[in-house]
Amino acid sequence: MRVITEIQKIGKGERYKLFLDDDFYGIFEAEILAKHHLKSGESYEDEFFEELTKENGDYACFNRSLSLLEKSMKSEKMLRNYLREKAYPKECIENACEKLKSYGYIDDEAFAENYISIYGDSKSRRKLKIDLIGKGISEEIIDVKLDECLSDNENEKCLKFAEKFMKNREYDLKNKQKLYNHLASKGFTYEDISNVWRELSNGRD
Repeated sequence: MRVITEIQKIGKGERYKLFLDDDFYGIFEAEILAKHHLKSGESYEDEFFEELTKENGDYACFNRSLSLLEKSMKSEKMLRNYLREKAYPKECIENACEKLKSYGYIDDEAFAENYISIYGDSKSRRKLKIDLIGKGISEEIIDVKLDECLSDNENEKCLKFAEKFMKNREYDLKNKQKLYNHLASKGFTYEDISNVWRELSNGRD
């Protein structure tokens, strides 16, 4: 048996320090302590506090996830990485992600579609795919969403970017290199860039 000797509020938040047998045991959410009506002077078996710790971890991890998702959409991989950085136990992260997916709070298909709608006009298809793979989205989802959301082919999009960049610029070697760097940063291939350069510069190499 272990005795709760003190429950100490932390600042102005909703978390408390729990002391057992005068030793600090851990930090717990107010809702978890209130749910079990815990008070100083009460005693419980070790198993109770082990279950309490697990329940508190699940609760805290889930609510931390919601706070993050309220600010912006995240892929499942991004959320998992964030929670690992915050040192939540693996089991708590797993439980939180499964719960969030069941509620529709994390949805990689919706994330990919949203990302493409935001950046589709400023990045090549190739760059969008690279970015989304880095965020943990499967290639199968990415390819489907790119086909659904993008209307221009790569050459047309590359040409638009090139025309905008070269407006009021001379078609000399210096600006050619700048154009190549600019378009490469957007994910266009060397072949795409070479084709639009020749088209805009009337066949210059």
